[in-house]
Amino acid sequence: MGRGLQRTKYAVVDVMLPDVTRTLRWLFSSRETTNLTYDLETMNRQFLAAFLAHVLRTPRPQVLAYFDEVAQDQDLLRYYRETRERSPFAFITDPEIRLGRRLLWYAAVRIMKPAVVVETGVDKGLGRLILCAALVRNTAEGRPGRYFGTAIKPDAGYLLGGKYAQVGTILYGDSIESLKNLPEMIDLFISNSDHDPRYEAREYETISGKLAEKFLVVSDQGTSSLMEAADRHGWTFLTFRERSVESVLQGADFGVACPS
Repeated sequence: MGRGLQRTKYAVVDVMLPDVTRTLRWLFSSRETTNLTYDLETMNRQFLAAFLAHVLRTPRPQVLAYFDEVAQDQDLLRYYRETRERSPFAFITDPEIRLGRRLLWYAAVRIMKPAVVVETGVDKGLGRLILCAALVRNTAEGRPGRYFGTAIKPDAGYLLGGKYAQVGTILYGDSIESLKNLPEMIDLFISNSDHDPRYEAREYETISGKLAEKFLVVSDQGTSSLMEAADRHGWTFLTFRERSVESVLQGADFGVACPS
């Protein structure tokens, strides 16, 4: 086979065809229109566990155990299905929970046992539900915590209710103003609101004086804002790249920052 034919085969068969196939499969199997969800490749899931184990100085098997805990939580899965079916947004939400990087969010809450978790940008509320599920587990073990989410739209966060709502509160309005008025120190902060890097940077500056001694900041935005904030404040910054399965998206890059 000539070099030109080899290059063509690589471009078409090995690269383009798998992308076309997964896109078509997603078009006919998913209803989602925003905040697309997906599962991670098996090895990528292992890498994610190793990543969090390094960041939080925790054995990787323990991280994987928490990944399995949320993925196999039958009460959570049942609640999600029933709430979705009753929701007016069921036509743009899939019946399966696909956690992706939210596995890291859940495991971080279970490992850190935070008193306060803040997420900016709630949307449907899947991330909020997962975080509150971890807080419910912590509370049952004698380590209670609270979740605060920020949202502009009044219908955001519709997935949260029942026992999960008992540990969570949504602050409606501009995220920056909500963060300024939050009196609590923050253990875990997740930026998932306006994808304008300038706005994201303002969030980090707003919370920089409100972070607990042992904190974790997660950027769900895929911008350089958290890296730049880490440089300014002397935090350690790391990134991770997801690899998804059965999705039009091949995953996302996200960053974390913690005390140096």
